[in-house]
Amino acid sequence: MRLLIVEDEKRLAQSLAKGLAAEGFAVDVVHDGAEGLHQATEHDYDLIVLDIMLPGMNGYRVCGALRAAGDDTPVLMLTAKDGEYDEAEGLDTGADDYLTKPFSYVVLLARIRALLRRHSRGGQRALTVGDLVVDPAARHVTRGAAPVELTAKEFAVLEQLALRAGHVVSKAEILEHVWDFAYDGDPNIVEVYVSALRRKIDAPFGRKSIQTVRGAGYRLTPESGPR
Repeated sequence: MRLLIVEDEKRLAQSLAKGLAAEGFAVDVVHDGAEGLHQATEHDYDLIVLDIMLPGMNGYRVCGALRAAGDDTPVLMLTAKDGEYDEAEGLDTGADDYLTKPFSYVVLLARIRALLRRHSRGGQRALTVGDLVVDPAARHVTRGAAPVELTAKEFAVLEQLALRAGHVVSKAEILEHVWDFAYDGDPNIVEVYVSALRRKIDAPFGRKSIQTVRGAGYRLTPESGPR
């Protein structure tokens, strides 16, 4: 999943980005409100972490502009302010949750996961494709009764395929959601991770559930039993 952090405290922003990337999220970072609004309207994000006290355009205005444009991307507001009126103003502009600095990273991560669960398609907690179960909340994968250990990046790629199971997902779409906009490496990195997934979720179980659609991308399909 792809997150946007709009935070003018650069050390805090980079620290959050590093931690969230280690959890398997693709994270983009900007440091002022106008650029945050631009990025949020130009790219498809799963969640926005938005500071209130920003140069140029504060978080209230950014969130209000997004909601006025019909953008319902979950917004978690951060602020150094502390008070019920500040919280009320943030929520009134359309924010989904509110966290006051200083905060625990563990709490931030829990809030992000809760918002993503709430906003997920149909409130679905786990993605089931045949006997393959991908649980975004627990970051856990099972094939039948067997747990499958994946790296954070492998999980993120599989999650994108599972979200659109049965449909073709292009390399570009996977890159957009799993790698941040600063990534300028070889797009064939996606092939590396798909190959790793096949070795972990397919080969040990005699399956071929990740199909390559030549020139288009990849499709995750259910299978009734081992081959």
